[in-house]
Amino acid sequence: MIKFLDLHKINARFDKEFQERFKNFLDSGYYILGSEVERFEADFAAYCGTEFCIGTANGLDALTLVFKSYIHLGRLQVDDEVIVPANTYIASILSIINAGLRPILVEPKLDTYNISAEELIERLNPSTKAILVVHLYGQLADMDAINAIAKSKRLLVIEDAAQAHGAIDGSRFEAQSSKFRKAGNLGDAAAFSFYPTKNLGALGDAGAVTTNDRDLAETIKAMRNYGSSEKYVNEMIGVNSRLDELQATFLNVKLKHLDEDNAKRRAIAKRYLQEIENRKLTLPFYSGGLDHVFHLFVIRVDDRVDFETYLQSRNIGFLIHYPIPPHQQNALSMFSKNLYPITEEIHKTIVSIPMSPVMTDAEISTVVNVLNAY
Repeated sequence: MIKFLDLHKINARFDKEFQERFKNFLDSGYYILGSEVERFEADFAAYCGTEFCIGTANGLDALTLVFKSYIHLGRLQVDDEVIVPANTYIASILSIINAGLRPILVEPKLDTYNISAEELIERLNPSTKAILVVHLYGQLADMDAINAIAKSKRLLVIEDAAQAHGAIDGSRFEAQSSKFRKAGNLGDAAAFSFYPTKNLGALGDAGAVTTNDRDLAETIKAMRNYGSSEKYVNEMIGVNSRLDELQATFLNVKLKHLDEDNAKRRAIAKRYLQEIENRKLTLPFYSGGLDHVFHLFVIRVDDRVDFETYLQSRNIGFLIHYPIPPHQQNALSMFSKNLYPITEEIHKTIVSIPMSPVMTDAEISTVVNVLNAY
């Protein structure tokens, strides 16, 4: 059996260091917002190229806190509209609703699965105040086009980078720093999830916000901690959404290996793209650059039920990301009468095949052979 994702094997590589770090954590007697969180926030900000990183309890909270903080700062108002791709995971949309804002669902491009700049322009109106860009499956959206639109309309740009840790935008070269910009530093703010399955995954829930906006960073830092920047002094209505000290400990170990793991994912993707030859399967678009970290390798097939049965019979793991589009979920019944044909086509036909930095060459070859024989 080739697993879709072998988390035990991924994390077993760090077992010794995890054990050592856990003992240090246990012996420290400091378990909330301690030195490990501070270290991760500093290192992850440096990794993304931003001035600030604020750890949160999970990725949904990270996004929600960005929107709530912009409202607190007066940059957004309750009921403002936020454009978001229609084919994203529901968490992106929930963050907008939970902050008291109104999501406007926009169709993606069929080849990249990311939001269409052309469709985005069509949906703009005076109530539009922000764009939530989702780098779906690990591939960066067209940030040059999106940022140009946002600048012309004075809109905020927030990245949902929950699947794009380490993705690099090669089109945005920074002459002063001689570095390309990464996910997390391509808009006004970004939210990350470190759910265990992510390219940079914790051993439980965890999230973070990255930004270069000091006012936003300070507001989120207080809001995640009951609205308090000084103990027992509460400046605003806040929540309890702090990055756990233990999860930060594990993330500090794994961050050092993220680029190497992403490189392995790209190498697997290149083999899939070069070696899978089956007209029944539509492979994902890939430019060949660093702008895709292949959190998922997603193909499309017309008869998905038949294909799933075939993979099961050949012991090849798979998942569907995601079987039901957001506008057809009962939780979002306000969108149920809307039609999003591209989104519906994607959700009806996609299948995620095995993708992991610990896959062996033999496992990759087996997946290729099985898919070619379908």
